Amino acid sequence: MSRWRRAWSVPLLILTLCIAGCGFTVPSDPQGTLDRVRGGELRAGASASGELVTVDGSKVGGSLAELVEAFAQSIDAKVAWTVGSEEDLVDGLEAGDLDLAIGGMTDATPWSTRVAVTRGYDSIPGAKAPVVVLLPLGENAWQAAIEGYLDKEAAR
Repeated sequence: MSRWRRAWSVPLLILTLCIAGCGFTVPSDPQGTLDRVRGGELRAGASASGELVTVDGSKVGGSLAELVEAFAQSIDAKVAWTVGSEEDLVDGLEAGDLDLAIGGMTDATPWSTRVAVTRGYDSIPGAKAPVVVLLPLGENAWQAAIEGYLDKEAAR
């Protein structure tokens, strides 16, 4: 064994064990969105868009809204809807007031410089182009949970 390898093997092992013992997980949510929403309240923003998202007063429906409701149910959460324009919803995501936003946003959305964007889903009824869900920046476990759900359910 080389002298360099011997000199670094023990400190490297200690560092690896320390990192593993800290509960460090990938992907992670710096703001804890997935943990907060699971078993609690999912704060969803909606902007009307054809049959994808319908708005009747405070009632939100449509094929994309139904997917959000089903996702929330899968993590034992209740959805609290906020209706607004795309810009208002993006502002809400940035401010931490919303956990996700839906509407007619596609994978060509101009909002991708301000918020996170899921993969595009073109199999959702009413989608004329690959539809995305907008999320807070950096909440990677949250995004992975939503995309994992949509990967399974949106294709049905």
